[in-house]
Amino acid sequence: MKFVWPPIAKALDERAQKIAAGLAAAEKAKAELASANQRVEQELVQSRNETTSRLADAERRAQQIIEEAKGRATVEANKIVADAHAEAEQQSVRAREALREQVAALAVKGAEQILRKEVNAGVHADLLQRLKTEL
Repeated sequence: MKFVWPPIAKALDERAQKIAAGLAAAEKAKAELASANQRVEQELVQSRNETTSRLADAERRAQQIIEEAKGRATVEANKIVADAHAEAEQQSVRAREALREQVAALAVKGAEQILRKEVNAGVHADLLQRLKTEL
């Protein structure tokens, strides 16, 4: 046994060392896999956060663009309404002036018929002007 036992013991020791080395390598690979999984998870979380942030920024920008467009549309609408009011006022003034002219002409015709003589516009310009103003 003296001669048989040392090579068997040596073979058993070598086998034990190989098993221990294999177990250590498996533990090391397991730790590296866990570390890689953790890094992947961190990168996924970071990617999700960046995506959420970009979506929020895009939504804020879209709302800002919408609000700016609404503001410009409101300004334009107010301008159109103001222009329409001004035009209506001008037309009203022109219509009143035309009506005054017509009433003055009718008043002169009425006065001519009452007086049975012609009223001269050049001679009675002051009187006709006061009549227009009063009407």
